[in-house]
Amino acid sequence: MRKQVLTLTFALFALLLTTSLEAQLRTTPASPSAKVETTIGLTDVHIEYSRPGVKGRKIFALNGLVPFGQVWRTGANQATKITFGGDVMIGGEEVPAGSYAVLSKPFTTEWEVMFFPYETGNWGSYVDKTPAVTTKVKSMASEGKVEAFTIDVQNYTLDGADIVMKWDNTMVAVPVKTNAKTQIMASIDRIMAGPGMNDYYNAASFLHENGDKEKALEYINKAVAMGGDNPRYWMVRRQGLILVDMGMKEKATDAFNLSAELAEKAGNMDYVRMNEKSILELNY
Repeated sequence: MRKQVLTLTFALFALLLTTSLEAQLRTTPASPSAKVETTIGLTDVHIEYSRPGVKGRKIFALNGLVPFGQVWRTGANQATKITFGGDVMIGGEEVPAGSYAVLSKPFTTEWEVMFFPYETGNWGSYVDKTPAVTTKVKSMASEGKVEAFTIDVQNYTLDGADIVMKWDNTMVAVPVKTNAKTQIMASIDRIMAGPGMNDYYNAASFLHENGDKEKALEYINKAVAMGGDNPRYWMVRRQGLILVDMGMKEKATDAFNLSAELAEKAGNMDYVRMNEKSILELNY
């Protein structure tokens, strides 16, 4: 009986301990984390930061929470992190695609905003390093008081936007430019010029492997012809394979011979052997 009581007591103690651990108090973070996900031009942009509050304190001032002329983490907790999915321009300087830690140095009329290649969330580790890019932007009065530090993206154009930082009565806008216009024009030119050699080859390969031999032959003939005096040996081989399936053995043999000759000039002996084997299978 005593043994059963001890067992029950132990079980109740374990249950109470587990319940206590699971019921630990969870409070609102002093500086909650936030994320911004957007697209500038054709470039994906992700921002991760924390949002400290004013809470009645003096923020940007010589004797403020963020003293003028001193490096600030641009938020709270860990270093603010921004990731560009493609190359951009900030302050007229190129910033390659990748992730960056953002630190800043506020002054009365302008801020220096610094972008460091991201290594760690420890913002202090960047203070003595040289940033990839530093840009100076004008400090302005915000439209009304902003209680929690906020990073937003505004003023979108075809190929740019502003990364806007606001806190208390102050805001700055960091212009970001992309090469979207160049990319779009290149895409328009490519589409208006019609399918290229590789487009016809890929279409022919797909159609050949999925049963439309006549259309496949039409497209592979266009791909080979677009090669001019330098047809691609892998495309000529595909031409031969399609011709085989269409029962055109003589033309297929000519294609395999040409593909082997081109492959040998290119130093690809695997294709030479594949073509020689195909010729043997066709004629014996």
